[in-house]
Amino acid sequence: MSPGSIVTTPIRTVSVLGTGTMGQGIAQVTASAGLATRMFDAAPGRAEQAVAAVAAQLEKLVGKGKLTSEQRDGALAALRVATDVRDACDGVDLVIEAAPESIELKVKLLGEVVLDSPPHALIASNTSSLSLTELGARIGAPERTVGLHFFNPPPVMELVEVVRGIATSEATVEAAVAFAGYIGKTAIVVRDVPGFASSRLGVILGAEAIRMLESGVASVVDIDRAMELGYRHPMGPLKLTDLVGLDVRLAILDHLHRELGEQFRAPPLLRQMVRAGKLGKKSGEGFYVWKDGVAQPRT
Repeated sequence: MSPGSIVTTPIRTVSVLGTGTMGQGIAQVTASAGLATRMFDAAPGRAEQAVAAVAAQLEKLVGKGKLTSEQRDGALAALRVATDVRDACDGVDLVIEAAPESIELKVKLLGEVVLDSPPHALIASNTSSLSLTELGARIGAPERTVGLHFFNPPPVMELVEVVRGIATSEATVEAAVAFAGYIGKTAIVVRDVPGFASSRLGVILGAEAIRMLESGVASVVDIDRAMELGYRHPMGPLKLTDLVGLDVRLAILDHLHRELGEQFRAPPLLRQMVRAGKLGKKSGEGFYVWKDGVAQPRT
């Protein structure tokens, strides 16, 4: 679906707060769809680095013939770095928070957004497990708070979960679904329950794969091959855990364990690897060794 060809949206200006892997990818998607996109990160220099990384990704797409030079230039022209939260939110139609999975951190950040953004602006979180109902209530804007859960990497993955809090307005949900369609994504609408739809299924599969590895059922590579070849998964659960981040998966499992029960208890091996700093692709080592962005089996 090309932007604007089927779906229209009143959203024209987007602010992405947090420029890690997910924030960077989301900004690339929105800018490529022709939406004016502001990027902000509390860490000095991080937003500038993210813009440079987006430029490098777009250049690769041009080299592969998947993007024209004009499209690359248009996307880069749509991107700019915001100096602070107020600058990021001034006059925007949609704010997408992509900060780490901490409810206190997100409440603090989005509390500033409520003060600095227009009354019509949608306030979205890319959280994969935290409560949108609680988030909206604590920042004082429950009717316009919604989940926009993108998947890693956002420029490639088609799905966006639109998460409806208890007090999220129907107009907000409709605007979020229209936005997802405009940027070329397919939206599913889910209620605000722990883990939504995708995280509950994804982490339980990943956790069971880790338990299988712990008990010696099969090797990392063969466990992943089982799901890739036997169930047509594009990526095995252990490689996907590396890509998402072992620390991220652990945080989600701990949250779901508290909310839903024993089936989400994190495997000891996962906790040990996080303590050892083996976080997956971002640290260079997890269940695989990562070199130049490519997973290689551990020897």
